[in-house]
Amino acid sequence: MAVLLVTNIHTLVTMDDERREIRHGAMLIRDQVIEQVGTMDELPPNARETADEILDLGDRHIVLPGLVNTHHHFFQTLTRAIPAAQNQELFGWLNTLYPIWSNLTAEMLAIGAQMAAAELMLSGCTTASDHHYLFPNDCTLDVEIRAVQAMGLRFHACRGSLTVGQSQGGLPPDSVIESEAFVLQDSQRLIETYHDPDPYAMVRIVLAPTSPFSVTPDLMRESATLARVYANVQLHTHLAENNNDIAYSLEKFGQTPEDYAESVGWLGEDVWHAHCVKLSDRAIAQFARTGTGVAHCPCSNMRLASGIAPLRKLLDHQVPVGLGVDGSASNDTSHLLQEARMALLLARVKEEDPAALTAREALWIATRGGAEVLGRPDIGSLAAGMAADFIAINLDRPALAGAHHDPVAALIFCQVDRVDYSFINGKPVVAAGVLLTRDLSDLVETHNQLAQKLLETP
Repeated sequence: MAVLLVTNIHTLVTMDDERREIRHGAMLIRDQVIEQVGTMDELPPNARETADEILDLGDRHIVLPGLVNTHHHFFQTLTRAIPAAQNQELFGWLNTLYPIWSNLTAEMLAIGAQMAAAELMLSGCTTASDHHYLFPNDCTLDVEIRAVQAMGLRFHACRGSLTVGQSQGGLPPDSVIESEAFVLQDSQRLIETYHDPDPYAMVRIVLAPTSPFSVTPDLMRESATLARVYANVQLHTHLAENNNDIAYSLEKFGQTPEDYAESVGWLGEDVWHAHCVKLSDRAIAQFARTGTGVAHCPCSNMRLASGIAPLRKLLDHQVPVGLGVDGSASNDTSHLLQEARMALLLARVKEEDPAALTAREALWIATRGGAEVLGRPDIGSLAAGMAADFIAINLDRPALAGAHHDPVAALIFCQVDRVDYSFINGKPVVAAGVLLTRDLSDLVETHNQLAQKLLETP
């Protein structure tokens, strides 16, 4: 069994139930699990002698739990900043991009996923959920899962689906539509092939019909029924993202989005919804009562002018909230620490209150909040028995100069471009700011070639 000692930590931000921040911290890890945290004096006296590896951070790094991303569309790294989609709201943006996305191939999907994973990992993310809903040509969710596994990222793979095309009153073009029978069959196959319900799982499957305006109520109900046959299989979709989303729900179903979700069995502790910008006070109470989670995506919501989600109200009602960078064609980045900063700033703008969200609350949402949303009590904090997912950020950088009085808050108020170290499941994936699991220059070159090919495909 491999033992790692992390020592001389400037500040160890545990995100435990007491929210301890340990000055001159240390951490002892055995294989993929944290065995003990505290000061060096509180660790076993022979910790140095018995460790197989020692990471000495020289009293210059903050260590905190790996960040948790609760909503993304990895493949969209291939279509960032498309001119025709730059100034569109959600529905127009989708209609612009669907014809391009319909040319996606398995090779493109794999490289796009690895690019998104690399960007996330360098920004401090150690667990990510990706909502993939397009399966043209030779694309399968298996392709994405294998590509992300090679990167070393802890992964919740969402099996999305589009089953109601434009000819049936839906938004997606008919060319990307699947049959609902196949979606359910493939969902079951994926669960039984890849899903790991146990603690410290590196891969879990989520059932995720893409949105109320792209699948039928029957598929929503049947997906919920199927997911609940298995242990720790969750449900995820988009909900109440903007005013057009609300209007569609009222016209098509005669219900608000939250009432529609309730009618198809999509409220509960095993469900989380992306965006929820337009949730009413009654809906927030419904979410709170049922334990339904929210993936808050501030950058995408601003980019598409969808509005500002009621984050403070959600938190005050104890609704589980995590952060999501959303698709890299509507953000257009995959930088999770930046997303936490935007969450803080946007909450203050919405409430017109400089105390509407604190820096430490933003970090909590990015770690413990995301873990709760994904149903993962084994990640999101640094404590005995937790997964060894952690990141370290060197304080000796220009962006943090002058912030020594509160370096923890500085991680949010200032701009941190990338982490210095990242460990996932006890294994190093970033060291000295360098990604270890993939040659980044090769990945960028290959990605750009495939992105160009995607745009040029007739």
